[in-house]
Amino acid sequence: MDTRHLKIFTTVYKTRSFTKAAEELYTSQPTVSEHMRNLEDNLGCKLFDRLGRSIMPTPEAELLYPKAEEILAEMSNLRKTLAYVANHVSGELVIGASTIPGDYILPEHAALFTSRYPEVSFEIRIHDSARIVKDISQHKLYLGVVGAQIPSTKVEYTPFGGDELVLAAAADLSIPGEITADELLQFDFLQREQGSGTGRNIEQFLGTLGISPARLKVRATLGSSTAIKEAIKSALGIAIISRIAIRDELASGRLKEIKIRGLNMQRSFYIVTSRKRTMPNHYLVFANFLKKTAASLQDGSNA
Repeated sequence: MDTRHLKIFTTVYKTRSFTKAAEELYTSQPTVSEHMRNLEDNLGCKLFDRLGRSIMPTPEAELLYPKAEEILAEMSNLRKTLAYVANHVSGELVIGASTIPGDYILPEHAALFTSRYPEVSFEIRIHDSARIVKDISQHKLYLGVVGAQIPSTKVEYTPFGGDELVLAAAADLSIPGEITADELLQFDFLQREQGSGTGRNIEQFLGTLGISPARLKVRATLGSSTAIKEAIKSALGIAIISRIAIRDELASGRLKEIKIRGLNMQRSFYIVTSRKRTMPNHYLVFANFLKKTAASLQDGSNA
């Protein structure tokens, strides 16, 4: 039922006049009459008896009036609620993230965001990049930050800061500070699980030196950068890992970096969102917050 019909009906009911109702609603008397005819046709009953220059509500109008007032009040409250939600930043943000962004980058951004918007709370779901992109493309998540672009026509990517992958080993392991790509094949190697953004990056970087992952002497496949880091420290093997993930261990001397001759492994992180899904306001504000951060990082790198 058209709420415009109900608004005109309640005004006619209260004023007992089509003309006065038209004046109150800033419209014409013929428009009021047309709305009333349409409403009567829709309801299948007469609402007003025309008594010369005056009108009287019918029993059906007496029944309809309080219900119409309730509906109009509910619609008014709903509009106010929707306007509030559309402009107010509050609620839970469930963000998907691959390991490095989820463990080392997003917590800092979440803290800064909640200092500005204290009515927001966060849940950061950490999975591999492929899983995050899949969940966004299937509308299970609104927003994610990943370490690799997984091909998908349903999502879009925005670069979000940089990182460097480095070959790391336990500090007391007897390995030179620089090795060749062929020498890399001689050592026990620790790798990430299939679907990992870091794993995809490693495969691409080694490919530039003509090395297939199948040629690596894989000692263990592990499900997170934290597990990889701990395995390196225990001398289970060496691994290519995010510099961000091991910056404290490199600074303290517990781990050491080994250069691979001819290989520079710079990479980007990406904000990933659905191409078609409309995000709630607090997600949109956070996404724009991240994108502004990304833009400032880009400006800083170009300075």
